[in-house]
Amino acid sequence: MLDVRMVTVGPVRENCFFVRLAGAGTAVVVDPGEEAERLLQAKDALGIETVAAILITHTHFDHIGAVKALHDATGAPVYCPELEREVLANINDYVPAGWGLGPFESYEADHTVTGDDVLELAGMTFDVRFTPGHSPGHVTYSVRGEDALLSGDVLFQDSVGRVDLPGGDWPTLLASIQSLVKEFPAQTIVYPGHMGITTLGTELAHNPFLRDLEGLPSRLSHPS
Repeated sequence: MLDVRMVTVGPVRENCFFVRLAGAGTAVVVDPGEEAERLLQAKDALGIETVAAILITHTHFDHIGAVKALHDATGAPVYCPELEREVLANINDYVPAGWGLGPFESYEADHTVTGDDVLELAGMTFDVRFTPGHSPGHVTYSVRGEDALLSGDVLFQDSVGRVDLPGGDWPTLLASIQSLVKEFPAQTIVYPGHMGITTLGTELAHNPFLRDLEGLPSRLSHPS
């Protein structure tokens, strides 16, 4: 059984996730956006002894601000979308001017992912899906056999990722969401980068931004 714990951090309320098998002392961390000390305290409070990897869905500042500090404290290798490796390595060059944020610590990724990767980490198998639209290299991580998606900023509860930042594109984002809806069952739990945990079925039934999805009415009858 999967054990996923969410810690919401930073001024824009980003969700960082600790993912492990129930009772395991080894976990994977997804999108450590800020407040590294708080995340390390959460790790210890959860009884996590080892962080097997740090997975990044995309490299907007609110998802990577604590990557280096967490790596330095745990030794965990960092997996970054290939198309956004440069951003992680030079984070402060990409923080929006005038927002009063940062500075953040950059990091050279240990590994990159493209969207066809299979990662064996902490006793779990993570399948990587290329889901651009919110950002050019955005990826989504699914946990094989567990009906779980770590969606970053692709899909939220009653909303979707914004497309008005550099590299954002609405048709591309919609196509990415459609690919997830077609591949995964409606009961799949979505662990998003912001807001609350939801399911694909719930979003198909209620998310106003998904009304443009085509060819999917039969999925609405599935449990949400």
